[in-house]
Amino acid sequence: MREIRVYHVDAFTTQKFGGNTAGVVLDAEKLTVSEMQSIAKELNLPESVFLLPSQNNNADYKVKFFTPTEEINFCGHATVGLTWLMATEFGLAKHKDGIVLETNIGNIPVMWHKEGGELTVVEMTQVTPQTKEIAIDLNILSQMIGVKFDSIDLEYPIKLANTGNWHLLVPIKDQEAIDEAMPDLAALAKHNKENTISTTHLYTFNTKKDVDIYTRDFAPGIGIPEDPVTGAANGALAGFLYLEGLISQTKTTNLKIAQGDAVGRPGLLNVTVIPNKSNPAIKVAGAAIITIRGILTI
Repeated sequence: MREIRVYHVDAFTTQKFGGNTAGVVLDAEKLTVSEMQSIAKELNLPESVFLLPSQNNNADYKVKFFTPTEEINFCGHATVGLTWLMATEFGLAKHKDGIVLETNIGNIPVMWHKEGGELTVVEMTQVTPQTKEIAIDLNILSQMIGVKFDSIDLEYPIKLANTGNWHLLVPIKDQEAIDEAMPDLAALAKHNKENTISTTHLYTFNTKKDVDIYTRDFAPGIGIPEDPVTGAANGALAGFLYLEGLISQTKTTNLKIAQGDAVGRPGLLNVTVIPNKSNPAIKVAGAAIITIRGILTI
């Protein structure tokens, strides 16, 4: 029998039962890929991250990410959850300023920011953003995402963006329309699978909260009806805004993004975009809190 250390960590929040819960599984070198998938299904969280040793000289650890139904290349909130746990529970932040994680999409540097010796936020640098066009009928889109046609904000382009996974970015006129969205999850899952899209990400600049952007994220195609607070999609959104010239391409932009209110798990992300021609640095930061510590015996 093998004992595997398993944690639940709420990411992008300082409050228990807020933000987005990640399963964090240590000792993953004892597991097969099939066992990792079974554990992710058993935990039944949006994503779970598995920690492994790395053979990469430029990385400290290797990680693998799973939804309840499949492996994915990258997950932002699980990265925050894992590295917050390592910094606090295991004291790594006392000896290092950060670590580098080897993922399916390359190495992800993570920095620990402290005040008065206490960890305040984890900041990951995501891979270089990409965008691409998608042909989609707006009437069909409005039905899939469950918003009125005239709630889609046509001042902004509807595109795919990527800082690890492809996300369909849909601009919406205001927060109320986002909160009232009732997507057709079956239709959305089918569409996203056919187009190799991980999530459909609704966003607006017109929000009642003291933030720059308000978002909501649906990922039924990869086994997640709604992802409460999404590090990967919001990083991709920031990259899209930069590449489209919707934020400065000459000065550093700091974005405060809120998500999770619609499902009762409010969270907050701080995204920094540092210009560098077509290769900006996208840094996504947030806090976390550990809620469950346990041992899984297999």
